[in-house]
Amino acid sequence: MNYGRLALAALAATVVDGVYGFLVYGQVLSGLFGQYPAVFRGLETQTAYLPAMFLGIFIGMLAVAWIYAKGYEGRGVLEGARFGVLVGVFNAGYVIGTDYGILNIGRRLAGSMALAGLVEWLIVGVVVAAVSKPSPRPGARAAGV
Repeated sequence: MNYGRLALAALAATVVDGVYGFLVYGQVLSGLFGQYPAVFRGLETQTAYLPAMFLGIFIGMLAVAWIYAKGYEGRGVLEGARFGVLVGVFNAGYVIGTDYGILNIGRRLAGSMALAGLVEWLIVGVVVAAVSKPSPRPGARAAGV
């Protein structure tokens, strides 16, 4: 396993995810978040927490890059897309489903976050695949099989 490529993949995924998050969560969905001021920080106070947020994203991306590399079957970016969709489904079911159950948010926001997260993880999976380029694990199926 090439740890340098994994770190580079995690860094690239963090940057892409940060841009996606700013555009989708910070711009497109900000009105929905604004409807729940007791749950989410206001835009004016978020800046102080960005370093912790980006550190958390990077740590998560390191884990995702590692998991991707460990299960890599030699199918490149297409496999990254499949991996991203599966992580997105996990996110929608577990994270957003749990958030909806314990946070005081509406169905529209929960559904929007689930859909945005699915697209987000699809993009992250493709970025991790494109940058990490791990070697197929022994015994993995050949590409196209």
